[in-house]
Amino acid sequence: QVQLVESGGGLVQAGGSLRLSCAASGRTLSTPARGWFRQAPGKEREFVAAISWGGGSTYYADSVKGRFTISRDNAKNTVYLQMNSLKPEDTAVYYCAAGGNSAYPNDYWGQGTQVTVSS
Repeated sequence: QVQLVESGGGLVQAGGSLRLSCAASGRTLSTPARGWFRQAPGKEREFVAAISWGGGSTYYADSVKGRFTISRDNAKNTVYLQMNSLKPEDTAVYYCAAGGNSAYPNDYWGQGTQVTVSS
């Protein structure tokens, strides 16, 4: 089992920035890849970004490319999502995920953190 705890969500104006963090514990080596997904009200959960164990491979949804950056600190078992130039359409609950697929890690999930971008 892997436990994931997100933090860093909040309310920000359009054009602003936020950094999300996700701390992992448990059998983290069994699920080396990490990712972020989001779910807006009335919509399905969608992929945002993912990163491989060593950080050498990163993947992004087209909607966030150039604005969001995923990174990780394995010494701290923590993954980050730096979100810049936020838009109202980025408003969602953001979920941290862990898994074996570097491009789409979805075996374990955190509880989610709310990000609200006001116009």
